Amino acid sequence: MGLFAGIGVLLAAIGLYGVISFLVTQRTQEIGVRMALGATSGNILGLVFANAMRWTAAGNLIGLLGSLAATRWLRSLLYQVPERDPWTLAITVAVLFVVALLAAWFPSRRALGVDPLIALKRE
Repeated sequence: MGLFAGIGVLLAAIGLYGVISFLVTQRTQEIGVRMALGATSGNILGLVFANAMRWTAAGNLIGLLGSLAATRWLRSLLYQVPERDPWTLAITVAVLFVVALLAAWFPSRRALGVDPLIALKRE
């Protein structure tokens, strides 16, 4: 079970990295313009991390609602585990937020390397 959970977290991290990297690539020109207008590296990091946390919060909410709905059908398979275990759900949400922060780190560092002059020339 632990191996499958680890594989699930790894797949979630790869998926989050891919989505966040794609979103940063799509906003490269915007980031360059923001940097040309005086945005600090903290502003750019905040922009990328806020976007990542928004997507992660939406995914966690959908996942929590799905898991709460699925426990009705899985009730017979759960042995000595309450059907709505709040600790398990809280730990899962926390782990996914940490994974999202780590997955957003590399695209956010790449976003800081955007040259404003090149981004403005592409406009």
